[in-house]
Formats: sequence, structure tokens, C-alpha cells
Amino acid sequence: MSLLAPAAAVRGAAMGWQTMLADLSLILFMVSAAAMADGPVKTPPPAAPKPVGALARSEPLAVWRDAPGAPALGDWLAGQQADARQQLTITLRYRPADQAAALERAAALSREAGKAAGHARIILEPVERAGGGGVEALATLAYDRDG
Repeated sequence: MSLLAPAAAVRGAAMGWQTMLADLSLILFMVSAAAMADGPVKTPPPAAPKPVGALARSEPLAVWRDAPGAPALGDWLAGQQADARQQLTITLRYRPADQAAALERAAALSREAGKAAGHARIILEPVERAGGGGVEALATLAYDRDG
């Protein structure tokens, strides 16, 4: 029986230092977790605003172009199927020297479209050469409405 006693003593001693190390590890973990919980709360940075050029654009259902013999924009809109999901986009291409004329034409087309336009999106595009000179006007209906 004297042979078993030293083995039990060694086994008990080995278990003692392992248990103590596990206890110390657990204490270290709890202290670290408590310290991190008391730290400053980091808020995420604000989302970057959408670039102006990133407009929702789908394929147009109908296209109107300001040309001789073309119907008025209001008449053209009256002939289209009304749908709350559709967005009217009026695009004006103009030479930089014709900016004032393009703004006046945009206001006139918006008035001409009237209630049928709803909330029209107006896009002004300065270009080096507008088709035919002056201001080129184009209107499209597409399923682009947000929300």
C-alpha cells in the first residue's frame, strides 16, 4: 500500500496546479470582459450620401421628344396609361451658353405636363453640342418612382 500513496500524492499535486491555472484564466477572462464593457461605445460612421448621378433608372416605357409636329407634352401624357409607379423624367440637353433658356424650357414643360406629371424629375445636361442647336428636350415614362 505504500506504493500507491506516492502516486496519489503526485496525481493530487498535478491536479492542483492545473485547477489553479484554470481558475486564474477564468478570473483573467472575467476582468478583461468587465474592462471592455466599461469602454467607450463606438458609433458607426454616418452613411455616405448617395451620389447625384446614382438615380434609379429603368428602361423607359414611353418617350416624348420635342420636335416639329410632335404633340404637346400634356397631350402626350394624357394618352399614356396612368400608373402611380411611373416617374416622368424631363431631360434637357443644352450648350453652356443656353443655360437660362434651358431653365425656362424646363419650367414651361413642367407647367405643360400639369397634374399628369405628378412629381416630375428634371435633369439638366450641359453638352458641347446639343442636337440641332439650342435646347434639346426629351421626356420619358418609366417605373422609376422611389418607394
